[in-house]
Amino acid sequence: MPRTPLFLALLAATGAATPALAQQAPEESARTLDTLIVTGTRTADRTVAESQSPIDIITPEALQATGTTELATALSRTVPSLNFPRPAITDGTDAVRPAQLRGLAPDQVLVLVNGKRRHTTALINLNGSQGRGSSPVDLNAIPVSAIERVEVLRDGAAAQYGSDAIAGVINVVLKGSREGGSVLGRYGRMSAGDGAQWNLGADTGIALGEGGFLHLAAQGGDQDNTNRAKPYNGVVEQRYGDPEVESGAFSYNAEYSPAEGITFYSFGSYSERDVLSNGYFRWRGDNRNNVAIYPDGFLPQIHNVSEDRAFVAGMRGFTANDWNIDLSYNHGLNHLTFDIENTHNRSLGDASPTQFHAGALETTQNVLNLDINKAFDVGWLAYPLNVAFGAEWRGEKFNLSPGEPGSYADTGLMIPERDANGEFTGDMIRAPGGSQVFAGFKPQDAGYFNRESYSVYLGLEADVTDRLSLGLAARGEDYSDFGSTSTGKLSARYAFTDAIALRATASTGFRAPSLQQQYFQSTATNFIDGVPFDIVTFRVTNPAAIALGAEPLRPEESTNFGLGLVLQPVDNLYVTVDAYHIDIDDRVYLSENLTGPVGDYLAAEHGIFGVQGGRYFTNALDTRTRGIDIVGSYRWAFDASNLSATAGYNRNKTTITRIAPNPAALEEVADEYGVVLNRIGRVEQGRITEGTPRDRFFLNGIWTLGDFSIDATTTRWGEFTNFGTAADGSGDQTYGAEWTLDLAFNYRLDAWTFTVGGDNVLDAYPDQSLAGLGGRAYLPYSTQSPFGFNGAFVYGKIGYRW
Repeated sequence: MPRTPLFLALLAATGAATPALAQQAPEESARTLDTLIVTGTRTADRTVAESQSPIDIITPEALQATGTTELATALSRTVPSLNFPRPAITDGTDAVRPAQLRGLAPDQVLVLVNGKRRHTTALINLNGSQGRGSSPVDLNAIPVSAIERVEVLRDGAAAQYGSDAIAGVINVVLKGSREGGSVLGRYGRMSAGDGAQWNLGADTGIALGEGGFLHLAAQGGDQDNTNRAKPYNGVVEQRYGDPEVESGAFSYNAEYSPAEGITFYSFGSYSERDVLSNGYFRWRGDNRNNVAIYPDGFLPQIHNVSEDRAFVAGMRGFTANDWNIDLSYNHGLNHLTFDIENTHNRSLGDASPTQFHAGALETTQNVLNLDINKAFDVGWLAYPLNVAFGAEWRGEKFNLSPGEPGSYADTGLMIPERDANGEFTGDMIRAPGGSQVFAGFKPQDAGYFNRESYSVYLGLEADVTDRLSLGLAARGEDYSDFGSTSTGKLSARYAFTDAIALRATASTGFRAPSLQQQYFQSTATNFIDGVPFDIVTFRVTNPAAIALGAEPLRPEESTNFGLGLVLQPVDNLYVTVDAYHIDIDDRVYLSENLTGPVGDYLAAEHGIFGVQGGRYFTNALDTRTRGIDIVGSYRWAFDASNLSATAGYNRNKTTITRIAPNPAALEEVADEYGVVLNRIGRVEQGRITEGTPRDRFFLNGIWTLGDFSIDATTTRWGEFTNFGTAADGSGDQTYGAEWTLDLAFNYRLDAWTFTVGGDNVLDAYPDQSLAGLGGRAYLPYSTQSPFGFNGAFVYGKIGYRW
């Protein structure tokens, strides 16, 4: 275990982002613990230190303390249990990467903006990445320049907010000042010489009369691709790393109060991300290559454009008898196009085009929400009882649009077969249909799907005494596609002294299967142990999927327990220790790739030709996740300087407590062909139980001397394991723990700030993969690495505030 990053971080006074106190002077840090929170409570005066559940406050200084401009990446460096790997060659997942909280699925964390539910992305992650099978919120569609703070609730909260809040809640609070603003420009590149990036962000506040404001923010930038592929046969044909990205985003946040007791508000955002990512190289002798078009083989590429927009409008106020009312309308949309470049359709022969429009995905969310609350004086309580209740209607839509005919055409063309060495075998085979790397969505894949849900909820919260606070929440929801569900939560906090408090929560939760999980369908090339397979992802209502055992999806149900200790033993020291236990039943998961004779079966029984396997979503899993979060911060005030430091640690483990037996239909197919087929095989079991780091530690801080400061962050990323397909485990590999070090040097000159810094300055890389792709070690790193595999990134920033 290298000691250098930890030593250098301590020497440099440690710095960067902290969960609650990042990038603040000592007196500002003290006030952070007294920050009023809006997540996990409907009481108006609850602070961070008084919270009954663990909650982190991430400041804008913390989000901008390193070289990244991605919100998800910044959060992964400040929240010890948040994992945001950087997968490559995973189709649309390269463009919209998912983040995980507490080792659970990306769509098991709820994202709010200003306390209102954020819509999910249209993409469903299908290939070999963490979060496989999920359609989470695209955090990177929210411009960092617009953010006042981020509140991360690390606790189950489905009873308070509804579906998805199993692992926790991320609430993005937008800036809302009436004046002032800032501009921040950044440029950087990888130490390897590629991956150049520039970004420009700005925000400003405008007064609207005496009782209102309009705050505007914008952000735009460009990123070149990185490539860490190694030569194969002396030539680097493959590209393996971050994609090319052009992005731009805009947001606003406005309030206006025409009279006392009533406020109209609205906020929204628009973003567009244009991403060019890479597939697997098709070698000259591959049956998927036409040498008449690509005599030396070709690298197919996916061109995604993600358009994301959100709009919220509402009114809040209080009545003459002190009832607080909040009525709002919430609209969100994500549209994702798939265009394939540098490709061809082998079944179209020599006349095939080399680029195609492969189709598009779109999700829409509309929400009507009514919140009502009031504080009541109750004789036997020392403080008022806050009663909150409300109702919500949510309408969701999912559209899948087909590609152009050539992108999915399968003409049945017969071509001479080549073996693994590219030599002709003398046999004829059916040419693969569809555009290479990603076949276009077919008309039978396309469709328009929607559902509605209704919910009512109640919350009670009170400080019973000076030392004891209690909370109760209950929620009932009814969905048009799978029925009703109910959840509840109990929470408590007891302060033994001003220095020691104990907090605990117990809750039930649920997550409704997304429309994408229920109705997505496509065909794509998957590389399994280096061998290409054309795999159909079936919607669960497809007759072919039903014949392989698919069943209607049910909602996930969870039980969460949390127990935490809050310590403030001396001035300037704040420590929290929170343990959690999360059981999830009927977890919605994408099955293993069912290959072997499945392709022959689909052709013979269902007329689906040119594929080698299929898969579908299933509720075949129950899991249990246990873990602990420890966060501690301390501040020193010297004669001429200040030092703030924070340490954070997370350790968690997910185990599979149940795998449902294969349905009879799948067993019949397996028996007919004399093979073993498993919906959840060892590859996917390993992805769930060993695919994320078992633990993570970071040490952060900032040392300030007048107008000069040094930020430093050292992080230890724990080990993780990739499971192979071999039953004896011979293809498994465990990747060892790694240390990274981030440094930044800042100088303030009046309203200007100049920064020179580096992320991963010691140029750390994860362990190299032993086998590579099917024995070809030109892809040297695992895409599950929690800090990526690009090496060091150096940058400079110039900021101005007014």
